[in-house]
Amino acid sequence: MTTTASASGTFAIGGDLEVTRLGYGAMRILGDGIWGPPRDRDECLRVLRRLPELGIDLVDTADSYGPEISEELIHEALHPYSGVTVATKAGLTRQGPNLWAPVGRPEYLRQCLELSLRRLGVETIDLFQLHRIDAKVPREEQFAVLKAFQDEGKVRHLGLSEVSVEEIKAAQEVFTVTTVQNRFNLVDRHSEDVLDYCEQEGIGFIPWAPIDAGRLGEPGGVVDEIASAHEATHHQVALAWLLQRSPVVLPIPGTSSVAHLEENVAAADLRLSDDEVARLDDAA
Repeated sequence: MTTTASASGTFAIGGDLEVTRLGYGAMRILGDGIWGPPRDRDECLRVLRRLPELGIDLVDTADSYGPEISEELIHEALHPYSGVTVATKAGLTRQGPNLWAPVGRPEYLRQCLELSLRRLGVETIDLFQLHRIDAKVPREEQFAVLKAFQDEGKVRHLGLSEVSVEEIKAAQEVFTVTTVQNRFNLVDRHSEDVLDYCEQEGIGFIPWAPIDAGRLGEPGGVVDEIASAHEATHHQVALAWLLQRSPVVLPIPGTSSVAHLEENVAAADLRLSDDEVARLDDAA
């Protein structure tokens, strides 16, 4: 039988939006540099339609992915999202492949919200996240407009991305922060303090680039050894480590291949021993 993501357990975003912990990031269903349409559009639609069958009910995207195309594909494949939570982000503009520039002016963030609502075909976005805090705009203005979206009923829960503990605390003065999305994986632990704070506060921590094992995945390395012992892949070990790191961790590995998607989901069944977790902790 095919493993489903339900084996990873659940987490309640904001205390009332329950999702399966192992989710899906919809950044890789696009062209090179997260720009333009996918090379194989049909396969990307198959990936998205396979998600509910595999027990994945948290799909993370952003208006800047494509731009716009990721949200459009999600709508085509999954609308009306029965049992699926679509989280999106706003605040990054695109000037070409792999080019990203933050814009946090309140009127721009409102435009992003309204267009995401239209593309996704919903009246309320379950989880709306600030993709980056724009240093050129007072952060209080950015936080205030996010709270306004929530007060208007256009957003259910609010989150942040690539932030420090201090920035989370500042946002908490304005609205309830329910998720934080920072880069975090076996070889990039710079957000360890943020994760610890999220666990303390009951905030969902969404690590992006979750399957990166870097040099730890080289032949003979610790990831390679543990993967061999479990007859697993390096990616599965990386995801299993994240799931065991904290109950608030919600990994969102992305892919444009159904086969790779199923491989990632199988990590939900992988249980690392305490010794293996300690070896992975120490190796970084």
